[in-house]
Amino acid sequence: MKKLSIFLLVLFSSFSVLLTGCSCSKDNNTIRLNEVARSVFYAPLYIAINNGYMEDEGLNIEITTGNGADKSMTALVSGSADIGLMGPEAAIYVLAQGKKDAPKIFGQLTKRDGSFIVSRTEETNFTWSNFEGKEILGGRQGGVPAMTLEYALRLNGLTHGNNVTINYDVEFANMSGAFIGGTGDYVTLFEPSASELVKNGRGYIVASVGEMAGEVPFTAFMANESYINNNKDTIKKFLKAVMRGYNYLLTASLDDIAKALQPHFTGSDTEIIKASIKSYKDIDAWAESPIMKNSAYDRLITIMTQAGYLNSSVNFEDVVDNTLATEVMQELIA
Repeated sequence: MKKLSIFLLVLFSSFSVLLTGCSCSKDNNTIRLNEVARSVFYAPLYIAINNGYMEDEGLNIEITTGNGADKSMTALVSGSADIGLMGPEAAIYVLAQGKKDAPKIFGQLTKRDGSFIVSRTEETNFTWSNFEGKEILGGRQGGVPAMTLEYALRLNGLTHGNNVTINYDVEFANMSGAFIGGTGDYVTLFEPSASELVKNGRGYIVASVGEMAGEVPFTAFMANESYINNNKDTIKKFLKAVMRGYNYLLTASLDDIAKALQPHFTGSDTEIIKASIKSYKDIDAWAESPIMKNSAYDRLITIMTQAGYLNSSVNFEDVVDNTLATEVMQELIA
């Protein structure tokens, strides 16, 4: 559990700094949401905002980007965000610390790892054995992207420090730049960063971590228990709007989806966004329901345990509250 202790030390050191600057929202119709990163991976959320679905529910969404689950969780526990969008591991870590009013997951957004592995060279006959003896930029230790990468590599007989090297030293936001600068043989990137690297002639997408690792509750919406208890109607409206965004993804053309996402990706051209959407559709990335499955959660616990971040399982019910998500789905079906 040494790795877990280090993560929590960083998290709560940041928490103590941010707490003094907390300005808590009193407007139930305004949701301050901190997302772990800006990625097409979170398309249903952006569509819900840009297509007016949140507005239809009477909600105003203020988004900030944490660029790391530790930073997004810090924003949540400090009270500077109402809802966090990040990997469930962050909630598990805080629960392990024994914090009162701990964040709970109330809705799932993605159901597998959304990172793609980019190579410096074109590998037309790629297999996972190609990683043997190579260095992969894998993100922060203890984060779901790094742990899921480790899990996928283990499924193929590869382990860090044995026959492959995972570089954990580069900050999430700097991974593409570090790779371009010459660090590593491969890099794991979310979209649209992966497709942008390819378009610029800097690399080639060779594999999907999520496709190899299988279904796992990779990204979820969470909030402090007190916020959930005091804002149940707001959260239900929020989830309904996100589900409308997901349903739009299923039926709209790539051109229309790209148009709906463009306001959140002003630095990416339409073709990059369309390529990103297709990549995520191809691996079935998005959860068809905000209700988290116990079986998928169990796989996450397995991934975290094998990575050395948990000594024992953490009860599903202690981390996840599907009550409001279940009510939303029942109302949508009725």
